Amino acid sequence: MVTIEFLGPIQKAAMTMEAASLRDVAEVLKQDSEMAQWIENCAVAVNDTLVASLDVSLKSGDKVSLLPPVCGG
Repeated sequence: MVTIEFLGPIQKAAMTMEAASLRDVAEVLKQDSEMAQWIENCAVAVNDTLVASLDVSLKSGDKVSLLPPVCGG
């Protein structure tokens, strides 16, 4: 099981799921119409390290964080 946490304005409670890769996580989250819009724009971290590919392998106990873009000054 991996934990998915949603940061910033996403306003969704953390969830757990079985996933072998980030691609598996993305496929599940895209089924939620609200999450589908965020998936395209968020940075993703696995165990607090930013990653750039959906092919990143996951193992039980990993934490996936979705980091939405932010504005500020």
